Amino acid sequence: MPVSAAEFERGLDLVRAGAAGAREGVFGPGSMTWRVDREAAVFLGAGRALLLQLAHPWVAAAVADQSRVFADPVGRFHRTFGVTFTMVFGSLDQALLVARKLYQRHEAVTGVLPQSAGPFAAGSSYQANEVAALRWVHATLVETALLAHELVLPPLSDGERERYWSEARLYAALFGIPPDSLPSDWASFVAYVDAMAASDVLTVSPAARDISRQIFSGKVTGVRPPLWYRALTAQLLPGRLREAFELPLGEAEQAIADRAVGWMRRLYPSLPRRLRTVGPCQEAEERLKGRDQPSLATRGLNRLWIGRPSMGNPVR
Repeated sequence: MPVSAAEFERGLDLVRAGAAGAREGVFGPGSMTWRVDREAAVFLGAGRALLLQLAHPWVAAAVADQSRVFADPVGRFHRTFGVTFTMVFGSLDQALLVARKLYQRHEAVTGVLPQSAGPFAAGSSYQANEVAALRWVHATLVETALLAHELVLPPLSDGERERYWSEARLYAALFGIPPDSLPSDWASFVAYVDAMAASDVLTVSPAARDISRQIFSGKVTGVRPPLWYRALTAQLLPGRLREAFELPLGEAEQAIADRAVGWMRRLYPSLPRRLRTVGPCQEAEERLKGRDQPSLATRGLNRLWIGRPSMGNPVR
């Protein structure tokens, strides 16, 4: 069932009511969401999150048919991180604005599946603003961010995980996902993710496999991801999906991934905070100190992460 405009606006009302403040944004500096998502280590899970999303046939069809990922892969990366980071670290007005733009963009994404995939028949229609598809995309972002965080930093306690999921439910409202369609607690969320991973709802279609192959071969970006990153992405995927995407994970790849994680666990915690913290979080911290525009260094980091100097600049 697609999210109506009225349902979406009701979700934004919940965000306003639960937000940390106008300048603090939806979550604010004391939140678990800031603590997890501020880490540059979140990028370690970007490949995994993308493939989990592509494993949903609707997502793969939409990307193949209507996305600019092949024409402008770097721009796609920047737009994706620009939206998610602005939702997390932007002021309340910035977060609501980017949420509305995303909803409008998703409203235009409809089509039909070119061939059967899992429970979805050839010729059946798909919609980007459909609740079940949005719920899965949201889940991949939330779960993978925490997984990447815990690759290199100490794991969260049970109480911290509950707080993290409670905040993620508010995050979901920015996508238009109704609260009553979400798991109520962390354990239920983990059960949902596990059930999806085992379900034929996630079926790697030829379109998904082709997108994955082009991205990880470097054909669309001009830069092939390093072997350790491809091995780590394969290692982090559920086994049946890894095999369906035809990602190798033999002894050599396992050793490469384990060695990379070992080095990062030793080195990452000692990195300067300027390098460890993503640009949009640094911009948010400067905003809370009364700075209207991010510093030169932060503008440079923002260009790396979101392709523009500030979350206040329009998303392309």
